[in-house]
Amino acid sequence: MRYCLSEAGVDLSRVKKVVFYDKPLIKFERLLETYLSYTPRGFRSFVMAMPVWLKEKLYLKHTLRTELARIGGCSTDDLPQLLFAEHHESHAASAFYPSPFKRAVVLCLDGVGEWATTSAWLGVDNRIDPLWEIQFPHSLGMLYSAFTYYTGFKVNSGEYKLMGLAPYGIPRYIEVIRDNLLDLKDDGTFRLNMQYFNYCTGLTMTNSRFDALFGGPPRKPESPLTQREMDIAASIQAVTEEVVLRLGRTLHRETGEAYLCLAGGVALNCVANGRLLREGPFADIWIQPAAGDAGGALGAALLAAHRYQGIERLPEAKDAMRGAFVGPSFSAEEVRIQLDALGAVYTEFDDDESLFEELAALLDTGNVIGWRQGRMEFGPRSLGGSSILGDPRSEKMQSIMNLKIKFRESFRPFAPSVLSERVGDYFDLDRPSPYMLIVAPIRAEHRVALTEEQQSLFGIEKLNVKRSSLPAIAHVDYSARVQTVHPDTNPRFYGLMKAFERRTGCGVLVNTSFNVRGEPIVCSPAEAYRCFMRTHIDVLVVERFLLLKADQPAADGDDSWKQEFELD
Repeated sequence: MRYCLSEAGVDLSRVKKVVFYDKPLIKFERLLETYLSYTPRGFRSFVMAMPVWLKEKLYLKHTLRTELARIGGCSTDDLPQLLFAEHHESHAASAFYPSPFKRAVVLCLDGVGEWATTSAWLGVDNRIDPLWEIQFPHSLGMLYSAFTYYTGFKVNSGEYKLMGLAPYGIPRYIEVIRDNLLDLKDDGTFRLNMQYFNYCTGLTMTNSRFDALFGGPPRKPESPLTQREMDIAASIQAVTEEVVLRLGRTLHRETGEAYLCLAGGVALNCVANGRLLREGPFADIWIQPAAGDAGGALGAALLAAHRYQGIERLPEAKDAMRGAFVGPSFSAEEVRIQLDALGAVYTEFDDDESLFEELAALLDTGNVIGWRQGRMEFGPRSLGGSSILGDPRSEKMQSIMNLKIKFRESFRPFAPSVLSERVGDYFDLDRPSPYMLIVAPIRAEHRVALTEEQQSLFGIEKLNVKRSSLPAIAHVDYSARVQTVHPDTNPRFYGLMKAFERRTGCGVLVNTSFNVRGEPIVCSPAEAYRCFMRTHIDVLVVERFLLLKADQPAADGDDSWKQEFELD
């Protein structure tokens, strides 16, 4: 809050309204009704949940007012008006208001808000109006999270791993899911068979009936992955994509709208988004880059601005997120002070052009670069503000980045950043994808035909087979999660990519988040330097400051930092 006020150059007295992104009292009502409907099951979960609610969450309004007064240095009587928006209303606002569309239908998909788990809205000018919703416990987000849990990944952070694992498997469990867990209608609406799930009453997502259905207990976290987990991932991914496609077609049929906006955690499933774009009935779709609950704060603020303050909404030619670069940035003096305090050895360049030419040469010779430039990104993806970059033509780049830099599972693919004007040269995609939320096929001319022996490989054996002229970004199904880079929203990243293109002819770079597994993405120059020194990143560039690993003082060898954050 202090950062936002400082960046805007205002104090709290200038703020008219503060908005929270859901309604805690309605959520508490849902919690109580759920426990009552399942009683006496769930008593242990109820006992664990109640103290937190009775001590903190029910008094959220008081807590917010107290903390706002502390930040503003004022009494609670002098605070801005405090509003509470509904959870899915906040999601819908975050999707529609920043979109480039004057009118659009909006689909929100997540675990659960107050009651809604899936909701449809119609956005026109300054208004968003509800159409219909599916309520808890029937939730596509919860269904996907149940499989995240069952395959040994962490709920609410490991869902993208399940999506990345899916292409290694065969979707042999689709009918098991459809026949036992999910009653899916032709229009995409659904109900879950709660006999197989434990999230309403217990401390786990699934139960013993679920275990029996899929042939054993959940995989233990960090244990070896088997073909079963890969096949289960492929199956639930296919089912999820089918639900999303059916819902999209239904909304188009019901409203006749040409455009669709998406938000909620399920909207981060970029494989489903890609299919909806290619196979769905809409002329175009737009997805809020911070589609999860973080974006709900933005949606709540936009609701207050457009609905309650009457600020006119003027859809822009592209979108109002402007690349999502709204976080902190650091001046040259701030960078210099932080690097000097750490004893870092650096070269400061006078201009971008010479720096980018130097970096292009380093990338071309196989170096991995930590890149911290300009404002930090908002949302779960690194988009060229806080990124680790590499050469996509390298056959070793994926394993080097996964195992020696990110310290994460070897199966996980890396995303390509591509010059916006060249996206069609590499991928079957004919429009911008600035937020890395669309998976698209790699064009046929960039694919490497597999031998008969390679085609017969199963599971993780597929990992080390070269299947593209850009092997570092090609997933095993010839797909990639694409980010288009634009000169108007990210000029310095675009400039680096143009320098790399001039040198190599390649308009693509590998782009992954600047952190190691489990840690937040780096923000400050000091955080960037620490991550640089703790990993096998070869080069660090912060603004116009270039640092080579070979020039730095020896690291202290203390790896206790690895215990600071729980693995995701």
